[in-house]
Amino acid sequence: MSNATSAHSVVEPSTTTKRIAGIIVVLYAIITMVPLAWIFMTSFKSPPDSISYPPKLVFTPTLEGYCNLFTTRTRQTPEYIQSLGPPQSTCDEITRSRNMVIAGPSNYWPRFTNSMVIAFGSTFLAVFLGTLAAYGFSRFRVPLADDLLFFILSTRMMPPIAVAIPIYLMYRELGLSDTALGMILLYTAVNVSLAVWLLKGFMDEIPREYEEAAMIDGYTRLQAFRKVVLPQATTGIAATAIFCLIFAWNEYAFAVLLTSGTAQTAPPFIPTIIGEGGMDWPAVAAGTTIFLVPILVFTILLRKQLLRGITFGAVRK
Repeated sequence: MSNATSAHSVVEPSTTTKRIAGIIVVLYAIITMVPLAWIFMTSFKSPPDSISYPPKLVFTPTLEGYCNLFTTRTRQTPEYIQSLGPPQSTCDEITRSRNMVIAGPSNYWPRFTNSMVIAFGSTFLAVFLGTLAAYGFSRFRVPLADDLLFFILSTRMMPPIAVAIPIYLMYRELGLSDTALGMILLYTAVNVSLAVWLLKGFMDEIPREYEEAAMIDGYTRLQAFRKVVLPQATTGIAATAIFCLIFAWNEYAFAVLLTSGTAQTAPPFIPTIIGEGGMDWPAVAAGTTIFLVPILVFTILLRKQLLRGITFGAVRK
């Protein structure tokens, strides 16, 4: 009588391992989502509820934080408020309940627009230049290529504050301080090194034989690059674009030092939202919630390319 034996794969994880891994992933997701959920909840709280202790999990939702974010307000007497007639909007009604009137729009939308222009503009330039440079390093014999790649990478080793003063002095002489062009060029310079290193790995994984076959068929080098290499490098380009955009979108140190009004982005503006008696936390949370939306949408739209890009080349055939 023979004992039944079953083969066990050393590659396929066991059921217990899968369950443990699943539990860890779920716990990690919950832990990382708690701050975002708390910010979202705070944006719908009233100022007293936002600073109450112990913190309130059950509260009456209000749009006061969003109204305070998008408008500037002045305090007026009850007699003056009654002379204005009925409220014209929900924000007007909420503002009058605090014995204030809306004086005009806030500066949040212009700052948000600056973030969109600077972040997406610098990301496009960084990915464009990084793709060309990575292709050159991958396909041609570049003298001292390893040294050049290390030099490119070393530009990200310094903390921003180490070069902030020299860049500020240089921008002041060139007239680039507090300009969108200056911030785009700066973020592009910082992100190019990351783009080159990431994209070179993707370019190396694309077989040269595809381009050689295309050029034998009559394509030029540029046509082969555009019609053969770029379609296969789409996942890597998408992953690189997301990482570059996250840096440019969230960057704070250079934005504080080099911008003050015209080209100021949302990150240095949001902490300056002040209400009566201190920080207007619901307005700050509302601004943060809206600020997260573009980067979240961009990442969701490219999530498939991001996952493929991160794992590209992990398995060789």
